[in-house]
Amino acid sequence: MELAHSLLLNEEALAQITEAKRPVFIFEWLRFLDKVLVATDVKEKQKKLVEQLTGLISSSPGPPTRKLLAKNLAALYSIGDTFTVFQTLDKCNDIIKSKDDTAAYLPTKLAAVACVGAFYEKMGRMLGSSFPETVNNLLKSLKSAESQGRSEILMSLQKVLNGLGGAAASCHRDIYKNARSLLTDRSMAVRCAVAKCLLELQNEAVFMWTAELENVATLCFKALENSNYGVRVAVSKLLGTVMATALIPKQATGTMMRQNVKRATLEEVLELMATGFLRGGSGFLKSGGEMLKVGVSVNREVRVGVTQAYVVFVTTLGGQWLERNFATFLSHVLDLVSHPRATQTHVDAVYSRRCVSFILRATVGSLLGEKAQIAAAKDICQAIGKQMKAVEAVVNDANSENKSGAADVAASQHVMVCALQELGSLVQSLNATASPLIQEPSIGLLETVTSVLLHPSMAARLAAAWCLRCVAVALPFQLTPFLDRCAERLNNLKTSPEAVSGYSFAMAALLGGVHQCPLGIPHAKGKMVVSIAEDLLRTAAQNSRLSLQRTQAGWLLLGALMTLGPSVVRYHLPKMLLLWRNVFPRSLKELEAEKARGDSFTWQVTLEGRAGALCAMRSFVAHCPELLTEDVIRKLMTPIECAMTMMSIPSVIKAHGAHLKASAAMVRLRLYDILALLPPKTYEGSFNALLRELVAEFTLTDNSANTTTSLLRSLCHYDDSVLLGSWLQETDHKSIEDQLQPNSASGSGALEHDPSSIYLRIPAGEAVPGPLPLGVSVIDASVALFGVVFPHVSYKHRLQMLDHFAECVKQAKGVRQQAVQLNIFTAVLSALKGLAENKSTLGPEEVRKSALTLVMGALDNPNPILRCAAGEALGRMAQVVGEASFIARMAQYSFDKLKSARDVVSRTGHSLALGCLHRYVGGIGSGQHLKTSVSILLALAQDGTSPEVQTWSLHSLALIVDSSGPMYRGYVEPTLSLVLTLLLTVPPSHTEVHQCLGRCLGAIITTVGPELQGNGATISTIRSSCLVGCAITQDHSDSLVQAAAISCLQQLHMFAPRHVNLSSLVPSLCVHLCSSHLLLRRAAVACLRQLAQREAAEVCEYAMNAHSRHQGVNITETGLEGVLFGMLDRETDRKLCSDIHDTLGHMLSSLAVENLSHWLMLCKDVLAASSGKTIVGIWKDEELEKKDEMDDDTMFTTLGEEDKSKPSVAPRWATRVFAADCLCRVIMLCENANKAHFDLALARSARLKNPKNDFLVLHLSDLIRMAFMAATDHSNQLRMAGLQALEDIIKKFASVPEPEFPGHVILEQYQANVGAALRPAFSQDTPSDIIAKACQVCSAWIGSGVVSDLNDLRRVHNLLVSSLDKVQAGKGSSSQLYRESATTMEKLAVLKAWAEVYVVAMKIKKEAETKPKRVSKSTEEDEDDFGTVDELPPDSLITLVQPELPALSRLWLAALKDYALLTLPAEFATQLPPDGGAFYTPETIDTARLHYRNSWAPILHAVALWLNSTGFNASESTEETAAAIPNAQKRAMSITLNQTPGTPPTTKSLLEINKDRMHLILGVSIQFLCSPRPEEPVEHVTSCLQALHTLLDSPCARIHIAEDQLLGVELLSVLHRLLLTWDPPSVQLLVTGVVQQIVRAAQDYLQEKRNTLNEDDIQEKENPLALGEGGESGGLVPGKSLVFAAMELLMFILVRHMPHLSSKVSDSPSHVAAKAHLSEDSARLVAATVTILSDLPSLCSPAGCMTILPTILFLITRVLKETAVKSADNQVPPPVSAALQGIKTIVTLPTVKTDETQKQWTGLIRSTLASILEYSQPEASKPILDEVSILTAIALFLWSASTEIIGVQSLQNGCMNRFKSALNSCDPWVQAKCYQLLLSVFQHTNRALSTPYIHSLAPIMVEKLKAVERSRPNNNLELLAVQEGIKVLETLVALGEEQNRVQLLALLVPTLISYLLNENAFASASTASKDLHEFALQNLMHIGPLYPHAFKTVMGAAPELKTRLETAVRASQASKAKAAARQPPPTVHSTPTIKLKTSFF
Repeated sequence: MELAHSLLLNEEALAQITEAKRPVFIFEWLRFLDKVLVATDVKEKQKKLVEQLTGLISSSPGPPTRKLLAKNLAALYSIGDTFTVFQTLDKCNDIIKSKDDTAAYLPTKLAAVACVGAFYEKMGRMLGSSFPETVNNLLKSLKSAESQGRSEILMSLQKVLNGLGGAAASCHRDIYKNARSLLTDRSMAVRCAVAKCLLELQNEAVFMWTAELENVATLCFKALENSNYGVRVAVSKLLGTVMATALIPKQATGTMMRQNVKRATLEEVLELMATGFLRGGSGFLKSGGEMLKVGVSVNREVRVGVTQAYVVFVTTLGGQWLERNFATFLSHVLDLVSHPRATQTHVDAVYSRRCVSFILRATVGSLLGEKAQIAAAKDICQAIGKQMKAVEAVVNDANSENKSGAADVAASQHVMVCALQELGSLVQSLNATASPLIQEPSIGLLETVTSVLLHPSMAARLAAAWCLRCVAVALPFQLTPFLDRCAERLNNLKTSPEAVSGYSFAMAALLGGVHQCPLGIPHAKGKMVVSIAEDLLRTAAQNSRLSLQRTQAGWLLLGALMTLGPSVVRYHLPKMLLLWRNVFPRSLKELEAEKARGDSFTWQVTLEGRAGALCAMRSFVAHCPELLTEDVIRKLMTPIECAMTMMSIPSVIKAHGAHLKASAAMVRLRLYDILALLPPKTYEGSFNALLRELVAEFTLTDNSANTTTSLLRSLCHYDDSVLLGSWLQETDHKSIEDQLQPNSASGSGALEHDPSSIYLRIPAGEAVPGPLPLGVSVIDASVALFGVVFPHVSYKHRLQMLDHFAECVKQAKGVRQQAVQLNIFTAVLSALKGLAENKSTLGPEEVRKSALTLVMGALDNPNPILRCAAGEALGRMAQVVGEASFIARMAQYSFDKLKSARDVVSRTGHSLALGCLHRYVGGIGSGQHLKTSVSILLALAQDGTSPEVQTWSLHSLALIVDSSGPMYRGYVEPTLSLVLTLLLTVPPSHTEVHQCLGRCLGAIITTVGPELQGNGATISTIRSSCLVGCAITQDHSDSLVQAAAISCLQQLHMFAPRHVNLSSLVPSLCVHLCSSHLLLRRAAVACLRQLAQREAAEVCEYAMNAHSRHQGVNITETGLEGVLFGMLDRETDRKLCSDIHDTLGHMLSSLAVENLSHWLMLCKDVLAASSGKTIVGIWKDEELEKKDEMDDDTMFTTLGEEDKSKPSVAPRWATRVFAADCLCRVIMLCENANKAHFDLALARSARLKNPKNDFLVLHLSDLIRMAFMAATDHSNQLRMAGLQALEDIIKKFASVPEPEFPGHVILEQYQANVGAALRPAFSQDTPSDIIAKACQVCSAWIGSGVVSDLNDLRRVHNLLVSSLDKVQAGKGSSSQLYRESATTMEKLAVLKAWAEVYVVAMKIKKEAETKPKRVSKSTEEDEDDFGTVDELPPDSLITLVQPELPALSRLWLAALKDYALLTLPAEFATQLPPDGGAFYTPETIDTARLHYRNSWAPILHAVALWLNSTGFNASESTEETAAAIPNAQKRAMSITLNQTPGTPPTTKSLLEINKDRMHLILGVSIQFLCSPRPEEPVEHVTSCLQALHTLLDSPCARIHIAEDQLLGVELLSVLHRLLLTWDPPSVQLLVTGVVQQIVRAAQDYLQEKRNTLNEDDIQEKENPLALGEGGESGGLVPGKSLVFAAMELLMFILVRHMPHLSSKVSDSPSHVAAKAHLSEDSARLVAATVTILSDLPSLCSPAGCMTILPTILFLITRVLKETAVKSADNQVPPPVSAALQGIKTIVTLPTVKTDETQKQWTGLIRSTLASILEYSQPEASKPILDEVSILTAIALFLWSASTEIIGVQSLQNGCMNRFKSALNSCDPWVQAKCYQLLLSVFQHTNRALSTPYIHSLAPIMVEKLKAVERSRPNNNLELLAVQEGIKVLETLVALGEEQNRVQLLALLVPTLISYLLNENAFASASTASKDLHEFALQNLMHIGPLYPHAFKTVMGAAPELKTRLETAVRASQASKAKAAARQPPPTVHSTPTIKLKTSFF
């Protein structure tokens, strides 16, 4: 293939390859040429190129090749010289004229035709003079050409017209005349081509839309007869465009003036269209008599085509035209359905209604913006009102017996249905934006719609009810009022049959809509409905005029009630079961007796009643599966079994007339429906009777009509849509194209066929429920039930049925046989599917045989649908039989057939059979047949004589490739080469073949899979073949083929992304985004979604560039994302919209942070529409620029297109909601990206460095503005999204400082905006979910600390206060619009918001209480940090909350109590209070749980804070908070637990109340912490832990938890579990805090106990100490021991952060022994853990201590070892100081040293010290130890545990060595600390300890200090070391006895004097050196007077010392005199700098 990539065709290479590969090689060369021609200079090679290309014309190229060839030739001439163009043109013309008509010469002719077209299209007027000849030539050959030639010639003519524009005027008439006749050509492809050619012609040919207008219309109608989908689309486009042009001509310029034509009026145009709609294609010129005969039915295809033309007509004229002329258009369209010709039969009437609804939906729904839609809704309202007035006039005028009036009423029902459906759809799509419609009384929408509920026709009443349901779903606040109004009217108008029927329809519809309203309806409405229904059923028998309506209405309401779900139905179930039982006779005897009596009317009422009851049952089973207990099913079976016995009642029908047939059928339908939902086991006994009935039903035994089921398509495989044509379901025209499907009544769904559908869920993808007519529905239901029952039937019966089926088929003849066969096959497929789902088998040999005979017989059936079904059934049979021999037999049968058969039918059937076998058995099961199957199918696929055979065989081949997977790898090459050959040769008009080729290509790509990335020769060939295949299919004219090409490229991109050229793929996808074909748009978006996941940036870039290069891409400066946002407004397809959302999501994730302004702009423009401005700005300028660039001709051709593709409407609410969500995502993405996004100073500086940098914080005003726009919109969903965005903004930006005003934050300037955005959310009529969200935002805003001014705070605070008043108003006060749990949600949200505010307020208050000390000391800089302190007094927030606290605390506790009850497991359900809790009602318990779950945590925290701050003194009855009592008093009181003096005696003592509160809080916490669900927000966990921590601050709570030790143990083990599942350090730190609180509580309690014991028995000293865990024996019981539980938990934390502490962890193979440096969080955690560990021994008895101390000491020393690492700044890490503190705590334990434990204790202490000494052995491998910490630890032992250590030689040596090495350390800091520690050791009271150390270490010290004279200190640290050393020496002097003093001073004084400098040296010395001099001098001056005698002795002995000292003293005095002000440095001048963080001594 690479050889093909050259500018000139490589002829040698071409000659060398095989014949078969040449076409591919040539095509590849042309593809390459097409890419490079634009960019190369072809001057010198042009001649050769032209030769090569023209040579190819006569080499009979295939369709894709000729297209490319023509394109290249034209391009070559347009960029090179045009000398030889006329020669080439003549050459082509000669070929076209040639008389050679053989098939072999045809491709050459077609290629010449294509070239001519391409030349004119590209060069147009340059070829001007030659065009008459060319056109004549083409028209001449058009007459004699066959169909392929005709379409090719017409396409060329279209291009000629396009290229020449107005210049070709002389030929226009000729072309028109010649083309006209071909509009009714046999070949559909030719019809399409003519339509496109005429469409091009009408751009210039004025006569087409003036003089010839009627003829064009007639022609189009004729062309639509017997047309296919493609023709309908093309012709309707032509018709619609011509009509639009006739009305508003595109060139109102010269031509019009000159020819003086009269323009058509709107009436005339519409009249013309209407003739097509009403009369079809049978001309208008028939005699008048013809017209009046209504007998001739309208051709459906024509009606559907004209319907599409209407849409094209309006779309071409545009949205603004529609807005202006909507009233006229509406009345015209509605007149269509009221015309008697449109409604001759019922089915026809339904079809016409569907068409009209389609016209309205497609125009009003997509062309009008929201404002215009509201206006349109008003017009529709008026039209309905007008109709209704007319109807009322006729009804009231009934006595005059006018016939025409009755006809009018009948016709008006259809008008009503269309108008009401459109009104409903409009309101539903407008959603909350439609509220003005309802609220404006002048429109009277509701009155108008409810008035139709009294229409005499049922269809109109149902449509009105449906419309009300739509309104209620769009505006949920109307739901409850509607229900009440209908109930009231029902009661008032009980005596009117229409009213009973209409209002019950409305109520049922409204109840059915409840599930779409998340806030629901009040529970009591259920009771109301039941009572109304009961009343109707009870009174039905009283009045025969109303019996029927009341019966139907009663059951309909009960059926609708069931959709409310189990929570409502549960309460009415017993009554329902009773009602159901009473409808049916109790026994067979009663049933027989019943059959004998009654007249036809009572029978009708009875049957209707039973059908209604069964329908209500079905609704119950479908919507309340949770209530279906065995008992309930048993009770249901009684009436159902009775219904089964009376299934067929032919005797009754015979006796009373055939009109009962429908009612009887209805009963059967309902029965089948409910049985299909129940488990078949429940009605096993009745299988025989049931099956007899089912089989009779679908084999049409008692049915003379040939009704067919509608289920066959859905039971066949989705992939077979190519064969079934069911892809029409996936087009935009689905709702009208359904009418043309072959099965009975297809697409004629209407509400009146089954009123119960008004309350059922709508099937996905439908706008309005459309149940099929009863006859079809019953058969459908019987088929579905047959599938459910069949797997449970015995083999004997299966055999009987299958034989019976064969018999039925044999008996029937002709059309009836087809119908019977279709139904039987659908049933068989349904049964086989059931077997497969149940994993059961088909049965023994004879059953299989019978089934096989049935199936094989149908494989040769002429009806393709039956063949398809038979193939599917064969595959499914193979699946359920699952035996290799059976499969082999079936496959062999088909092989033999295919080898011998020559007819199309059996070839297609059996080739599909092979495909289905493989599909259902999979690659492994059918592997041995693979080779044969493939070879046969490949042979069949080459059968060029029959496209049908090719289609079916290729389809099967695709199935085989798909199912064989890797096993197919060996056949890939031959298959691929066949696919390519066919792609290059099959005429494009055989679209099905091309679609199947596309499928095959996709399957092959999937099979080869990831191998496609490889570079081997074979893989490269396969890959390039796939790419060529994709290129050919991409260029095909049919959209389904293009869609297949896109999915192939998508697969390729998945496996080999490097080889898919995005620069050409993306632009083509962008073009398809505006395609008129849904499937193509879907494919394009799905592909973009995949591309955007990996390469979003490239995709967007290519799309932007495409705009300048490609035609038809309409991407504005908002880029691809702008187009996608625009699509969201137009598209309604679910899948498509979700893919667009995903694509935008992927693009956002990868691009938003880089191009912030662009994305924010996009969101802002979409959101700005909500404030009523349309975003004209973005789109319009761009259009104008475009128009300037165009020249006049093109301007006319593109105008129509232009308007259509541009979004003419402002973004709709759903798109705006999505934009608001995008905004939140952008904020989240920025959060993960760069700190500067949330820091204004950083952002500004980064912006200065590089102006391209963009940060979120710079767009804050935009963010706020967008959130504000969204939060204050009409649409509730948008308000929610806006509030969410606002909350995100507040949370993320609250702490961002404003650099220009220190001490302020950046959000302060937006206070007004936030307030304004929140205020509307608290208005009276806001729904609960929005209020709840708004409360959350309020608390976030108040708690964020942004607002510094009390008055500003008050504004938002007042909103919360007002909502609190609502909460206090109690349960039943407000008028209820929504279900009770909505109120629960709202109230809890308010309480949660208050709780959050209170928590923040207390936090601020606490900080303020701890702060003043710091502030007073601190310097100026510190005050800036607390800048806010002076503006907002710290307690201001508390002052706002304080007044509400009494009420709040009560409500909070109530809410917690509710929550605690609701979290009880199901088995305690009986303990719940029967009338609900404080904030929930028992009926809505399930939904309420969720709301409690969302809000309990902050409330718990708030309650804990409140209880702690009032010290538990507030009893529940008194609302005074104990604020008056000062704190100390309060605490004292709460300890003695007497009641506060002020409280009146309550029923429960305060002690009991507090006990209850403690149990409540601890219970809630423990329950939650036991197993927080992983999706719980981490805030809940932290809130809960903080609450516990706060609670345990108060003495009362401490006593409570310490008294009951098990409580503490439980809490600890729950916390341990929590740690196992929750990782964040914040959680772990909080846990350690709580553990510490529990341990402290236990300590206090134990101390208290010991103290009381001490007081009681002073005699027995030992006893109190033996208290504590471990008792006398020292054993700790796991599960009961607090200490054990705590140790378990602490050990877990330590090992989590320092894994090497645990031998288990460090020995495990996965453990990596890297000692990472602990992070800051971990360090804090470890420190906290160690601190708690060291507290534990104090909880134990001495024996207990001995049990735990080894572990604790081991852990502490290990932590010390691991964390005592030297750091640069000599900081002591928290774990180290904690460990040292812990050692101190343990070593000084008072309780341990009893006689029994003394020995053990000594051993412990010694070994601990030994291990510390051992750790501190210096090693090369370890990080440098921090000697200071280790020394401190040693000193601690020496100091505190002297007794245990004295005299242990090895320890003593070890300690001394550590000190020695520290003294000799080169680090002055270590020396200094060492001196300090030695000082403490030397001073120890126990001389036995200190003496050896003095002896050993003092000499070294003296040496070190003497040496200082030679190396004086250079910095403060070194100076410090010297000073500390001297201090130790001084201390030694002081310790020494008098007689040794002289010797000691003789060491000290000379050292000090050696530090003095002489005057010269002093001047030049460093500061440290000078300081040393001063220090020495001071000390000498100090020592002299202390020991005068000894001092003199020393000085006397050494006169040179004396002189030095005297000089120094003199100098010092002189300098003092100079600067009397200079204070001498104090002696202890430097102690503060080296204090350890914690003083241990």
